[in-house]
Amino acid sequence: MPARKTSTTWYYIAKFVFWISGWKLGEIRNPEIKKSMMIAAPHTSNWDLIMARAAFYLMDVDVRFTVKKEWTEHWLLGGMVRAVGALPVDRSKNNSLVDGMVKLFEQHEELVILITPEGTRAYQPRWRKGYYFAALGANVPIRLGYLDYKNKEAGIGEAVYPTGDYAADEEKIKAFYRTKTGRFPQKGIR
Repeated sequence: MPARKTSTTWYYIAKFVFWISGWKLGEIRNPEIKKSMMIAAPHTSNWDLIMARAAFYLMDVDVRFTVKKEWTEHWLLGGMVRAVGALPVDRSKNNSLVDGMVKLFEQHEELVILITPEGTRAYQPRWRKGYYFAALGANVPIRLGYLDYKNKEAGIGEAVYPTGDYAADEEKIKAFYRTKTGRFPQKGIR
């Protein structure tokens, strides 16, 4: 049996969070995939970060997410931000976040970058496209992490491999998420 990526401490904290809130893990599709963009949706509440982070600890998926490099350098919070999976990005230079993510995939044997393509907790009919083009450029699949508040369930749906037809692939992804209910359903995917 392979060693867990999640520390024992974080695993038991996550287990407690799920127990106290009545949540459970749902399906976990394609666990063999070692490199991917991971969507977290629907994103309608600040609670999503806590529940998603707990779910990924329980699933033993070592998700990482991008933050301004200043957050990882802060004297008080920097270590904690890095410990929960932050990847620092230097936004002071005029650089492409998509190119930066592609380079991160090239530098790591295993890497799952978590992204909320809605970019906000409010209803957003148009998603940000960077996650898609980073996955396409790095030749990695897009995995569909979800929080379903109606069923108090978190999981990962079937992977989507970008074809280059953004509109068709996005519709396939959104069709999956339309079956999931956010904490505030009116803000979810339509």
